[in-house]
Amino acid sequence: MAMRLVHLALDARDHSALGRFWAEALGWHVAEEEPGETGVEPGGFAYPDPAALCLAVLAVPEPKTVKNRVHLDLATTSPAHQADLVARLRALGATPADVGQGDVPWTVLADPEGNEFCVLEPRETYRDTGPMAAVVVDCANPRAMARFWGEAMDWTVHEVTDDQATLRSAQGVGPYLEFLRTPGVKTVKNRIHLDLRPYPGDDRAAEIARLRALGATPADVGQGEVSWTVLADPEGNEFCVLSPR
Repeated sequence: MAMRLVHLALDARDHSALGRFWAEALGWHVAEEEPGETGVEPGGFAYPDPAALCLAVLAVPEPKTVKNRVHLDLATTSPAHQADLVARLRALGATPADVGQGDVPWTVLADPEGNEFCVLEPRETYRDTGPMAAVVVDCANPRAMARFWGEAMDWTVHEVTDDQATLRSAQGVGPYLEFLRTPGVKTVKNRIHLDLRPYPGDDRAAEIARLRALGATPADVGQGEVSWTVLADPEGNEFCVLSPR
């Protein structure tokens, strides 16, 4: 059994405005908007499809207080494209961000709610990912994270070292999921998290039990009575298990 990675969920004080920003940033569109949530996906997209990781922008009351441990990397195809994308994102409301990156070939920005993200220099690895190159997760042990997430999802582990682990969909399309060893520790609920969904016909309770056997633990983020289950991976990163679809 395995689960599909279907959403990247972002907390926001103003979900509508942040959803519009990311739709423009990625060249996608707002696919749905309802009280408390804005969905963003590519045009002509048939959900779910590993070719793209849709965004679910969720309303929360609390503001961002610390550097996110999960962030997006955006792909570019040339130095000119990188410069043009940075300029376009700043015109949309992004601002420069300093996360201690020093002198690097990529540009670190923050979206209008302060969520850090990177506009990468052209890299051959990301030539076919679409606008979203990777979802990057800070962690203490990339090898352990690769073991957990490689078993949790139907994604393929591509690289594992002491410093980094990389996964991508089994179909070899869409963005990468990367775990980078960092010195910091998680102190608050992540404002960006992954949503998993079982395949149609699969038993969600059995999948949750399987994830817990792999090392996931129940997580309470104030969700109350909801149709999904909130768990945390072995390093405490919250994620949601949705219903089969």
